[in-house]
Amino acid sequence: MRVDARKVVTVLFCDIVGFTALSGELDPESLRHLMSRYFDAMKGVLQHHGGTIEKYIGDAIMAIFGVPRVHEDDALRAVSAAAEMRRALSKLNEEFERNWGVTILTRTGVNTGEVVTSDASRGDSFVTADAVNVAARLEQAAEPGHILIGDTTYRLVSNAVVAEAIPPLTVKGKVDPLRAWRLLNVVPTAPGWGRRLDSPLMGRESELAVLEETLQRSAQTRTCEMVTLIGAAGVGKSRLGNEFLSRVSPRVRVVTGRCLPYGEGITFWPVIEVLRDIAGIDEQDSPDQAQSKVSELVEHRDDAGLISERIASLLRLSDSTTSMQETFWAVRKVFEEVAGHGPLVVVFDDIHSGEPTFLDLVEYLVDWMRDVPLTLLCLARHELLESRGAWLTGKANASLLHLQPLTQPETTGLMQNLLGGADLVDEAHSTITDIAEGNPLFIEETLRMLIDNGSLQRVNGSWNLTGTLSNIDIPPTIHAVLAARLDRLEEEERSVIERASVVGRMFWWGAVSELSSQEQRAQVGSYLQSLVRKELIRPDHSETWEEDAFRFMHILVRDAAYGGIPKATRAELHQRFAHWIETKNPRGAGEYEEIVGFHLEQAYLALAQLAPTDA
Repeated sequence: MRVDARKVVTVLFCDIVGFTALSGELDPESLRHLMSRYFDAMKGVLQHHGGTIEKYIGDAIMAIFGVPRVHEDDALRAVSAAAEMRRALSKLNEEFERNWGVTILTRTGVNTGEVVTSDASRGDSFVTADAVNVAARLEQAAEPGHILIGDTTYRLVSNAVVAEAIPPLTVKGKVDPLRAWRLLNVVPTAPGWGRRLDSPLMGRESELAVLEETLQRSAQTRTCEMVTLIGAAGVGKSRLGNEFLSRVSPRVRVVTGRCLPYGEGITFWPVIEVLRDIAGIDEQDSPDQAQSKVSELVEHRDDAGLISERIASLLRLSDSTTSMQETFWAVRKVFEEVAGHGPLVVVFDDIHSGEPTFLDLVEYLVDWMRDVPLTLLCLARHELLESRGAWLTGKANASLLHLQPLTQPETTGLMQNLLGGADLVDEAHSTITDIAEGNPLFIEETLRMLIDNGSLQRVNGSWNLTGTLSNIDIPPTIHAVLAARLDRLEEEERSVIERASVVGRMFWWGAVSELSSQEQRAQVGSYLQSLVRKELIRPDHSETWEEDAFRFMHILVRDAAYGGIPKATRAELHQRFAHWIETKNPRGAGEYEEIVGFHLEQAYLALAQLAPTDA
């Protein structure tokens, strides 16, 4: 079991304002009841959003998002939890006022950063780092009733929040002032970050042609056709889908729904979004108004009453309950009714996050829809095939469309478009191309990070460097995606990929075995093949030492895996790998002296960072 690990998490501190005075106002027994109600309510909110309560400190709560498992939206979960805690306290205060004649206020700080986590069962604090201290400082600086979020957190959630910048904070223990934001509101179901730089779609003409042909075939033959667009995070699935929809929406009806990564009652959430769109139901409609709109959809059918009743139950417009089969049937009937009046395109996004029952519904629609022009477009990451390996295989009306990285010319064109046609200095172009490896999101986020931190500045119509790019950090948005992907691996797979990351972008089976524990070595080959199937690594040709070699699918995957290893462990592994090279060359390192030297240097640097006074 990995006892210690380095992770980027989001820390939430929440403290009651004026607790000492409150303690003096209430009888100890009443205070105990009040605090129990408060802690129970806050705990429920935090756990609903996936937070782990690390400790209670008097009347303060410290919670971590990213332990035990990292999610790419941990920052958004934490901010959403903070906002909901504030709303929950408002309701609690009505009860407190009624029962004890008091109300309470809190202040909250939220911050994202790298920490070291350990096993809480060991009895020590299982999250330690400066990021924790900064969250506490933000909480202390917040005014009563307010929530302050750190700058990194804000960058990860800016698309989903309403927040205002406050003057930089001067806090104890920090030389430089802290940038912070006052959280005003969170937009429900919105993704934490979105596109800020923009560009016309680059490439993808062949994929667009496939989607166009699928729609045309569905319209001409009046059949249900489905395409699942599969690709890595950031490769451009949503961008391609949006381009396709913009081209066809003038002549067909388009409705969309997105699977949510967590929450209560999310099984049919994407279907609910689609049905509300089809019926024209908005947030202001009362349950009766919404139910009336559902009935109007199918009012000319003999079974209209039964369909309406079951859809109303699905949309939570009534207290009636329906079986899974009845729900599936009613959804199909609505789709058949709408598509019967003209071609219908239904888009389900992020179905890799979909619940098994929802995926069963999609398969049911593919099998049972008849005599109407319905096109289903599903967008998913490779993780879908890990849980649903036989996804729609063998169905004549369903296909998988794998989205590949951009080519070199397409990458160059995308960068030019994102920068408004301005020239980019060669060093920056080359570095970003090497880092992004054709992934549009990685290109955009790396450019955005370099512009935001001042490394790239526009001078006389060209983008020039203000310093060196020899060591670029992974943009926080990309790191969140990759770290969450790695954290879903089995413990043994995670151990193997971390040891591979110590070797480098390309690594050897024998080297990974040598760096693994004695008990794990016999299974290293199986774990490597599992990582190949999950498209994190791929076999690579090597004639060195007559060893089978592999290569990380993306350099940033390697960097994220390496970043999760504690520095003391890194040092040990670098030393062991250097020794492995030397044993492969009993007459001396020879041509591999530079590699041996590099790994010994990395071992030294890791230890020096842990004890800088001894370096």
